[in-house]
Amino acid sequence: MLEFTSSKPLTMGVELELQIVNRRDYNLTRGCPDLLAVLEKTPHGYDIKPEITESMIEIATSVHVNHREMLSELAAMRTLLVAAADKVNLGLAGGGAHPFQHWDEQRISPVARYHLVSELYGYLAKQFTVYGQHIHIGCANGDEAVRLAHLLARYIPHFIALSASSPFYQGVDTAFQSSRLTSINAFPLSGCMPFVLDWAAFDAYYQKMTSLNIVASMKDFYWDIRPKPEYGTVEIRVCDTPLGIETAVQLAAYAQTLCKYFLDHRALCPTQDTYLTYSYNRFQSCRFGLAGLVIDPAQNTQLPIKEDILHTLEMLGDTARELGTTDVIAAIQENAIKGSSDADWLRAAYAETGSLNEVVRRQAEVWMANP
Repeated sequence: MLEFTSSKPLTMGVELELQIVNRRDYNLTRGCPDLLAVLEKTPHGYDIKPEITESMIEIATSVHVNHREMLSELAAMRTLLVAAADKVNLGLAGGGAHPFQHWDEQRISPVARYHLVSELYGYLAKQFTVYGQHIHIGCANGDEAVRLAHLLARYIPHFIALSASSPFYQGVDTAFQSSRLTSINAFPLSGCMPFVLDWAAFDAYYQKMTSLNIVASMKDFYWDIRPKPEYGTVEIRVCDTPLGIETAVQLAAYAQTLCKYFLDHRALCPTQDTYLTYSYNRFQSCRFGLAGLVIDPAQNTQLPIKEDILHTLEMLGDTARELGTTDVIAAIQENAIKGSSDADWLRAAYAETGSLNEVVRRQAEVWMANP
């Protein structure tokens, strides 16, 4: 049986995948081993590790209840990473995809699991050099994790649109706000989890998939949202890595507030109708961001994603006051009203300079807190 580790409800943590670039032309560079070697010389206790290719590095926060404490930890981690990067003349940047790198130039990290992924998926493994933010929200048990995963599915377009930061890919303006998820779509176990309604049913599904040798662990599911039983969380995986840590924390606190609302309103039940429009809504948010459309099959309504976010924030007002996230709700509301995202910022930088190299230099300055 697949055991679900109980955790304190509404605790949260985030993982951020970061771009490692050289400081000559700001292309991706295989700098992860050098960065980790420098970091090993400074005891720090943070969770910093390689990702699938050597031009990526992942940082993960500890478990938090309060988003302000999460921001403080991320700021300290950034300070540590920037100091290490300076010693080996590297840059670090947010953003969901590097604007002009070529996947065939990437090298798989020397980690057993990543080599297995490369052997199975071929060139897709190197094309997986895209950068995301994962958000974990604590759940008391597996039944809660399944319920929250299905209820959150309705709001996935919000997280995509609010985090969108990958308009350029392989040197081309993709016309998408978030092109990153297109790379993930190619994997056979991407998309959304099956519509099972409790942990027993999920475990039965998992056992069947393992008996068929389709998966060996939960890591083999590349779903947009998934239970993470070893952590005792539900995990949202659709966000591009934002350009700055402040946005990353806002997204996590938004997820925390939504989950509290769901836990406080037990009458809300997952419905399979959510998945009738799921792929369409997901595409709209990737392609058009805050200007896209979202269809709510339960209400038979179609709204701009921006308006849907604003209605949701209004719904969450009392919950945010109880949780202490009113500042986050206000910040997200302000960004939604402006209708601009990191993707728009990147396009504006390119329009001004005409150089994708300069775009990456500027986004590295933003993440490294030197605008």
